[in-house]
Amino acid sequence: MHVLNTDLYFVIPGKLPTLTGGYEYDRRLKAGLEALGMTVHHIELSAKFPFPDNEALTDAALRMAAIPDHALVLADGLAWGAMDDIAQAEQYRLHLIALCHHPLAFEAGLSVEQQSALFKSEKIALDCCVAVVVTSRATAELLQKAYNVPIDKLTVALPGTQQQTFAACQGEPPVLLTVATLTQRKAHDVLIDALSRITNLSWHARFVGGSEFDPAWAARLKKMTDALGLGERISFVGSVADLTAEYSTADLFVLPSRFEGYGMVFAEALSFGLPVVAARAGAVPDVVPETAGVLVPADNATNLALTLHELLTDRPRFEQLRTGAQTAGKQLPTWQTTASTLANLFMTTTARPSA
Repeated sequence: MHVLNTDLYFVIPGKLPTLTGGYEYDRRLKAGLEALGMTVHHIELSAKFPFPDNEALTDAALRMAAIPDHALVLADGLAWGAMDDIAQAEQYRLHLIALCHHPLAFEAGLSVEQQSALFKSEKIALDCCVAVVVTSRATAELLQKAYNVPIDKLTVALPGTQQQTFAACQGEPPVLLTVATLTQRKAHDVLIDALSRITNLSWHARFVGGSEFDPAWAARLKKMTDALGLGERISFVGSVADLTAEYSTADLFVLPSRFEGYGMVFAEALSFGLPVVAARAGAVPDVVPETAGVLVPADNATNLALTLHELLTDRPRFEQLRTGAQTAGKQLPTWQTTASTLANLFMTTTARPSA
């Protein structure tokens, strides 16, 4: 497929090289669309989103106003959900499409007031778009039910995954890998609690992910780890640009997120043939089949500990899931498919009629 002489204005808050799944999706999508012949103009907004101050909103309004009339605009939901006034001002001038990785109002750790304000803003912003792109079927269903987004307005563009050499899974001790920013939604606290209950077993955990999004929460996690006497068994690695070595030397991938709009790291773990232990939350069941991992109830450290104990002591069960992970990893979509899905959408959607 070729998309020629088509310009896209991709609106993204913060720095594009930021090491999170959402930014990885944006980077891969931009590269994929450019490979198809599109000219992608990156519009960088303040990193203060999704909680912008007046300066950040004023800057965003100016940057949006500078986009040419009738231009095709793809706006990352991390900012777009908090840009309701701007969305209303631009909805008839620009061809607006939102990219929702997961709804802002469903982020963990929000106050009731924050959740209510984000939900209201996000709904208005989504209503102003001619189309909404989501990264999983589960998020599409959530937007339909909670935000009343019409089904014909939604496009599911699953993240792509590269084929990898499968991990050997022969660690001594076994390495339990977690890849996620240190935020409340990722539920590292539940995992730390669960790990404190299986200290009689041999294992070492590696928490890969940055602390810059919620430094106070990250500090709390490290304090909790030390208080439970796990300081030498849990390594807080920080952000890692190339995760190949982390996945390749791991034995089991563990991340009990309270909610996931997709969960690219689960797909990445499967591409390395790693069995997955996660919470049954958001889109995780869509990514991790029962043959490749075990999904436990969210916020349940007891159940998580029992599952980890089983997989660390029952090698036949572990190998069964490992085989399932390898099979699932071979069936994951590619980034080329992701870009083609978006390119098709751009060519078939029509602009919103003038008010």
